[in-house]
Amino acid sequence: MDTRKDVGKKGEQVALSFLRKKGYKILDRNFRCRFGELDIVAEEDNQIIFIEVRSCRSLNFGSPLQSLDYFKKKRLTRLALFYLTSHNLKNASCRFDVVAVVFEEGSKIGSINLIKNAFVATF
Repeated sequence: MDTRKDVGKKGEQVALSFLRKKGYKILDRNFRCRFGELDIVAEEDNQIIFIEVRSCRSLNFGSPLQSLDYFKKKRLTRLALFYLTSHNLKNASCRFDVVAVVFEEGSKIGSINLIKNAFVATF
């Protein structure tokens, strides 16, 4: 894997497979609107889950979860609200999960971590 974009795409593929095995029903992928993009929207236990996939090639610059700052959380909250409104799901229960994927040399998966309720809506 050469570029950050390649690492991100591969990370999303790994996360999708991982989430399906965990029983998540995938509703949408790479949902785009004027506010940005949601990586994965899924459903589990009658709850809408907005899943941010964070991928990296090493832990030299911190874990993938550490790269999720206040501004990214705020953007994801805005995207989630837009998604819920545009899909007529205003009263749906929802949460934010993060899947952190770390690759070793090449494209070998080093670790995959699912963090449920990784953060609360940030305004």
